[in-house]
Amino acid sequence: MTLRPESTLRLKTYLSRLKTFDSRLPQANNVPAKRFILRTNPNPSTASMNVSEQLLDILRTEGVKHIFGVAGDALNPLVSAMAGQEDIRWIKMKHEGNASFAAFAQAELGEQQLGVCASTVGPGALHLVNGLYNAKKERSPVLAITGQIPVKHIGTAYHQEVDLSKVYDDICGYQGVIRSPEEAPGLILRAIRIALNERCVCRIELPADIAKMPAARKDFVHKVFRSASVLSPDHATLAEAVTAIDGAKKIGILAGAGCREARDEVLALAAKLQAPITHTVRAADIFDHDAPHVTGLTGLIGNPSGYKAVMDADLLLMLGTDFPYTDYLPYSTRTIQVDIRAENIGNRAPVDIGLHGHIKPVVAHLLAHCQPHSDSSRVDALCKEFADWKEKNRKSTDPEKLHMLHPQQVARQLSDIAADDAIFVIDTGTAAIWSTNFMNFSGGRRVIGSFNHGSMAVGIPAAIGAQLQYPEREVWALVGDGAFNMSHQDLSTAAEYGLPIKVIVLNNKELGFVKIEMEEAGLAPNYEALGLDNFDFAAYADLTGAQGRNVFKAEEVLPALEAAKASPRPYVLSAHVTGGALSMPAHITPGMAKNFALSKIKEIISAAQGDQRNWDNIKEEVKAWVDKEL
Repeated sequence: MTLRPESTLRLKTYLSRLKTFDSRLPQANNVPAKRFILRTNPNPSTASMNVSEQLLDILRTEGVKHIFGVAGDALNPLVSAMAGQEDIRWIKMKHEGNASFAAFAQAELGEQQLGVCASTVGPGALHLVNGLYNAKKERSPVLAITGQIPVKHIGTAYHQEVDLSKVYDDICGYQGVIRSPEEAPGLILRAIRIALNERCVCRIELPADIAKMPAARKDFVHKVFRSASVLSPDHATLAEAVTAIDGAKKIGILAGAGCREARDEVLALAAKLQAPITHTVRAADIFDHDAPHVTGLTGLIGNPSGYKAVMDADLLLMLGTDFPYTDYLPYSTRTIQVDIRAENIGNRAPVDIGLHGHIKPVVAHLLAHCQPHSDSSRVDALCKEFADWKEKNRKSTDPEKLHMLHPQQVARQLSDIAADDAIFVIDTGTAAIWSTNFMNFSGGRRVIGSFNHGSMAVGIPAAIGAQLQYPEREVWALVGDGAFNMSHQDLSTAAEYGLPIKVIVLNNKELGFVKIEMEEAGLAPNYEALGLDNFDFAAYADLTGAQGRNVFKAEEVLPALEAAKASPRPYVLSAHVTGGALSMPAHITPGMAKNFALSKIKEIISAAQGDQRNWDNIKEEVKAWVDKEL
C-alpha cells in the first residue's frame, strides 16, 4: 500500500512526537506502574478543574474514602477524575443495588460518616433504589450520585431517560438536580449537609455534558457544617415524667437504636428504677445478653421475658424507638416516649407523656430527679427467666448431642468464635431469628442489617462496605440461601479487593422465613414457590477467588468457622442445615395457634394427596424437634 505524501508527513510527525514523549517517561523498572497513569488534571485545585473534579474535591474534604458503583457514560468524567489519586477509591461493584447496600454499611457504622454510591443514567440509577430505601429506613446518611442524559435532551423521551426526581422523591431528604456549573457547588454542599445532619439519603443528579464543564464558584466551596447540638424537652414535661415514674410500681423499658450514645445512662436508670430492659433488634449490640436488667427481645422473633417486661408493666418507657409491631405493645398501659423525632411520639401506641429530645440528656435528668425503687422482685424474676431461656438455647445447640445440622447451632458457635469487636451483617429472613436468639453482640461488636426495610440480600454487599471501612476488624455476614442467590455476584468484588469477609450461608434449600409467614397465615407451604435448587456455593466461591467450604454435620461447624476466621481471603461457609427448625414468637396468641394448626392440617392433606415436598417437610420438622429436645 502506498501512502499519499500528506499522509506520510502526518505519520512521520506523529511518530516523532511519540518518540519525544516516550523519552520523557521514567524507565518502567525504576518507577511503580501507577506513575504511568495520565491525568487530564493532576491538581484538582487548578483553574482548569471541571465539575466532576470539583465534586470529588468536596467529597475528599468531607472524609469520603470510597465510592461504590458501576461505571457508565454519564459517570465517565467523575471516574476519569478519580484516576491516579488515592484519597478516594472507586469500588467497582457488579450491581448497583449492591453498591447502595455497601454505602449504607459505611454510613451506618461510621460516626458522622457519609456513605457514597454512584450510578449512570436511568437503568443504573434505578438499581440503586433498594439499598437506598434501606438507608432511609435505618436513618443512615448516604449520598447517591446519579448521572443523567445531556441537558438538551431532557424531557424528550431520550434513550435511557428516566425522571429520577420522581423516582427518588420518596427516598431522599433532598435532591440536588444540577443544570449548570454555577449551581453545582451549592447543591452538592447542601445535599451533603442535609444527609449528615438529618441522617437521611440525598441525591446529586449530574448530566453528562455538565459533568465535564469547567467548574464555577470555586470560592464558595467550604467545609460542611455538622451539628453537635443536643435537644432537651421543656422542664414542665420533664417534671411530669418524673412524677409519673415516681408513682409507678412496675416500670418497663423498651429501648431502641436511639440509645446508642446513652447506654450507660439507660442501664443506670434501669438499676435505679428496678426496671427490666426489652430492646429492639437494632439495639441488640447496645443492650446485649450480658448487660444487667436486660430481658431480651419482644415481637415475632422475641422471647417470653422480653414480651412480659413490656406487656406487664404499669408504666412503659419507650426510649429511642419507633417499634412497629403494634400487637406487641400495650394500649392501656401508661406510656412515656422519648424520641428525637417528634413525629414518632405516639406513632405506634397511645402515649401519655411525650419527651421530644435526645435520649442522653433526658435519661440524665430522670436519673438525677427520680426516686429510687427498692422492690427488685419483678426484674429479678424476669432476668432469671431470660437466663433460663438462654441456657435452654445453649443446651439445645450442643453439637455433641445433635444428629442433624441446625441453624441455631451455627449461629451460636459463630457467636462463640468471633472477635470481641467483630461486625455482623444479618440478612433478612430466618438468619435474623437465629442470630438474635442465639448470638450475643456484647463488648465492641456491631450488628447491622435491613431491620426496618426488611430487604433480602443486604449481607454480602454491606459486609464489603464494612470491611473496607474497618480493614482491621472481622466482618461476618450471616445470610440465607435465598439472599446469597440474590447478591453472590459481588463475592468476586470482595476477592478482587482482597477483603476477608466471612459469609455464613444457612443453606436449607428453601425460603424459610416465607414458609413461616405462610404457616402463620394458616396456609400450606407451596414449595413450587418456596423451594430452591441451589448450586454448590462453596465451589462457586473458589471460582471467584474466594474460599469455600460445605458443612453437613454438627461436628464440622467449628473447624469450618475457625478456617473462615483465619482466612485472608473472602470465605463462604455453606452450612447445609435442616429446614425443619421451628421458631416460636415471644407470645403465641390463640389466633396464631389456630392458623399454625390449620396450616399443618392442610400440609397433611396435601401430603396425603401426593405432595411429596409437604410430606418431607412434616417429617423434617418432627425429626428436627426430636433431635433438639431429646
